Amino acid sequence: MTISLSKGQRIDLTKTNPGLSKAIIGLGWDTNKYSGGHSFDLDACAFLLHADGKAKGIEDFVFYNNLKSGNGSVEHTGDNRTGDGDGDDEQIKVDLREVPPHIHRIGITVTIHDAQARGQNFGQVSNAFVRVVDELTEQEVLRYDLGEDFSIETAVVICELYRHGQDWKFQAIGSGFSGGLQALCNNYGLDAE
Repeated sequence: MTISLSKGQRIDLTKTNPGLSKAIIGLGWDTNKYSGGHSFDLDACAFLLHADGKAKGIEDFVFYNNLKSGNGSVEHTGDNRTGDGDGDDEQIKVDLREVPPHIHRIGITVTIHDAQARGQNFGQVSNAFVRVVDELTEQEVLRYDLGEDFSIETAVVICELYRHGQDWKFQAIGSGFSGGLQALCNNYGLDAE
């Protein structure tokens, strides 16, 4: 049975799902009717965060140009440039057992590619969601629907996975940023250049 979360809620991932070791983080969205002449290209990213809440280098940043973390425990399955169709638009796979012990959190984000140049923002995006699926059983464990709370933002921290002792937990964040990928990288301690 899928558990639906609201913004700010936290839930045990591994304690309530003892067999969960490989998680698929599925992200999806639709765009509102918009006649700006450009298609929307939304991009999922994962930031692997140390105890200080910061990523330290490219090995801690998983996105369309760097599909695997340093040890391969976090993997982006590939860029979807249109978001067309139903279901997950992009996926990030996390092998919870293999995430290095110095990584305390994994921030899952979505940005709009070339948002400023194309005049696009999350106010024009609807039905955005994140879901966690047990890769081994293909069962959806939880889902967080973002709602329509955004206007000028061009990047959103969707959720974070974080360690709690030997277990992993999930927090629904839903926090928007202006400034796209650059703003997210700055937030997480990386230079996007």
